[in-house]
Amino acid sequence: MPAFIIDPRLHQIVAAQPYPLLFATISGAHLYGFPSPDSDFDLRGAHILPVDKIAGLEVADETLEDSRIIEGMDMDIVSHDARKFFKLLLKKNGYVLEQLYSPLMVQTSPGHEELKAIARGCITRHHSHHYFGFAETQWKLFLKETQRRVKPLLYVYRVLLTGIWLMRTGVIEANLVKLNETFELPYIPDLVARKLGGPEQSTLDDADLAFHESEYQRLRVELQTAHDASTLIEAPAEATRARLYDLLIRLRMTGSSLPK
Repeated sequence: MPAFIIDPRLHQIVAAQPYPLLFATISGAHLYGFPSPDSDFDLRGAHILPVDKIAGLEVADETLEDSRIIEGMDMDIVSHDARKFFKLLLKKNGYVLEQLYSPLMVQTSPGHEELKAIARGCITRHHSHHYFGFAETQWKLFLKETQRRVKPLLYVYRVLLTGIWLMRTGVIEANLVKLNETFELPYIPDLVARKLGGPEQSTLDDADLAFHESEYQRLRVELQTAHDASTLIEAPAEATRARLYDLLIRLRMTGSSLPK
């Protein structure tokens, strides 16, 4: 696949955000390795609220969401304040890990690099539950459709392989094409090609259902086995929490993504 090139308009969109950003990365189908021509851009990040936004009775703008056409691009933007983002990291949330470690960086900072180092201590064997749940949701979506789309099925395989890889290695890898370089599932290239080359609603024949259900169940067992054998920690250490606290205070006090 060709390398992902950051469109200059994404930098303009990031620059227009209302608060300083710790980081901004691309998630969704572009990160997963199978964007359709009509896929939107999932911009994810963490911002730093000024003290006056968090010191009152109510916290304003803890999460910012914006879905619309911006600079001619179909955008889906979600950003959390650093405090909320750090708390999600401590809650075995695979989404925020994938956003944090996404190689599709629109904006980074010294604080982002420091957070990536700290967050390695937030990766636990219990992140497998996130991937079990996400895969089940996508599988149910795939089954309930009259015309079964390739998209949710690709999400099923992406999620399960990401979870298995994480349990085995402690490394976040969300790109299905790269994951399949190791797993070598022979049907993945065809599914990805359908998604890349066809419309967003590309479908599969019902004859494929039994095969994919068997693979779904097999990979769930593989994820459980990887969880059981994993040497990842059970929970973040107090030292990791302390480092997150220290970084948050420095970010808040400087009011920027450049901790001193």
